[in-house]
Formats: sequence, C-alpha cells, structure tokens
Amino acid sequence: MSVLSNKMDFVAIITVNNANSNGDPLNGNMPRTTYDGHGEISDVCIKRKIRNRLMDMGENIFVQSDDKKVDEYNSLKNRAEGNTNFKEVLSKGKKADIDLGHKVACEEWMDVRSFGQVFAFKGSELSLGVRGPVSVHPAFSVSPIDITSIQITKSVNSEDTKGGKASDTMGMKHRVDFGVYLLKGSINVQLAEKTGFTDEDAEKIKEAVRTLFVNDASAARPDGSMAVEKLYWWKHNNKIGQYSTKKVHDSVKVELINEDIIVPKSMEDYRISVEEMEGLKAEVYEGI
Repeated sequence: MSVLSNKMDFVAIITVNNANSNGDPLNGNMPRTTYDGHGEISDVCIKRKIRNRLMDMGENIFVQSDDKKVDEYNSLKNRAEGNTNFKEVLSKGKKADIDLGHKVACEEWMDVRSFGQVFAFKGSELSLGVRGPVSVHPAFSVSPIDITSIQITKSVNSEDTKGGKASDTMGMKHRVDFGVYLLKGSINVQLAEKTGFTDEDAEKIKEAVRTLFVNDASAARPDGSMAVEKLYWWKHNNKIGQYSTKKVHDSVKVELINEDIIVPKSMEDYRISVEEMEGLKAEVYEGI
C-alpha cells in the first residue's frame, strides 16, 4: 500500500424524498435549513455515515456510535486504552512520545488517519491532535426546500398506569418533501503523508460516499428515501492539484430545467452539467 500521492476532489449529488435529512435538536428536530430556506446536512452527520459504511466494510473505526458499535467499549477513552501501545503512550502524560502516539492511532483506526481526531480525556495530562487529509463540507440543497410537519400519537403506554389508561402522547414529525443536495469534499496529500492515508484508503472513502445511505434507514429516513444519485471524483496528477478545489467543485452545476418551476418534485426537474477542465476529467459513478 502506497501513501496517497495525488490530490483528490469529489462531489456527490444527493436526493431526499419525504425524509428528515438531518434533524436539528435545537429546533424540535426539524430538518436543518439555512436562513434563506435551503436544506443543510452537517459535515458531522455526513462523516458519521461514512464511518458507518467503513465499519460495514470491516474497517476499524475509533468514533463509533452507540447504536452501531461493534466492540465492547462504551467510551472513546476505553477504546483508546484498549490498544495496548496507545494506552502506554497515554499513561506517560506530558512526557509521552507524541509522534509515536500519532503513528499508533493512525495505524489502528481508519477514521483517525482519514478525518483526524483529538485525544484529550479527563484525568489524562496528554492532549494529542491528529489532522486528517479528508475534508467534507456541509451539504446544501440546490433549491429552497419545503418541510412538512405532522402530528403523531403514541397510543401505547410505556409504563403500567395502575388502574387506568393514560392520555395518548402527542408529538411532531418533520420531513423534507423533496430536495437535491450537493456534498463536496477533498483529500489533501500533505496531510495524507503525515497520517499514512493510502490510495487504497481513498478507494474505500469513495465507495463509502457512493453507498452513503446503505444500512442507514430509520423512522425519519425510510429505506430508499435518501440516495446518492451521482458521484464525481477527480484525481489530480500532482500533490497540490492542477486546479483549486473550489474551481473543481464549482465545475458541477445542478440547475432547474425551467425557471418557472417553483417547487421541484423530482430529479427530472434539474439539469446536471460538468464544466470541462483541461487535463483533469471526472470519474463518474452511479450511487446507491
């Protein structure tokens, strides 16, 4: 396995149909939106899904969610100390070999060598930071989104009411009727050299993004309600890139086929075009 030697950029087109793409706990778990009404999926949410897909592929992941974890550790500290070599580094506190800790963490956990990680635990004098080469932007919808909110009722008691049925519990559920989102990201070679991120790792990240919503179903996101329609992947011919990441990302344009369309209903309401850049061509993949 060779360490990554070519800068990479990527753009994924995501569709949302009657699903809560990313709920905001500070706003009643309504789908996240910007001030101008465009939908948003946070970068943290996207990286969580990438981590889950990497776990499905059998990769060792440090930041595991409680509902997906595949080991016996119930905290990040326990997982870190579960690695004998890394535990030894942590135990030395301020006298620890930072370079050794960096090396051990990157070799052990793929998400650490991909996204980076800060290791700072209560009771430990050591604070170790790793910068990862894979950066992911928040995904924003191409057009403003419509959100439907419905009232729901729980008609089964959670506990014994001792003599009588309690009143039904009322709640709210929210969904994006339809939206097309653009997910953008890049992989930096200089940081890949520091974490040991390889070409093989890049292929796994690519597959994780292409299949982002596999095994991701929930009550808020029924199976098939969110999908990656297209993935555009650019591999530059050098370390720093033939073009800036912004220029590469902006080369993908998703526009309404008709300006009279006020409320887009499907992907057919949009036109996708990719601006050609001399010497750099996008690899195009169908999503799942």
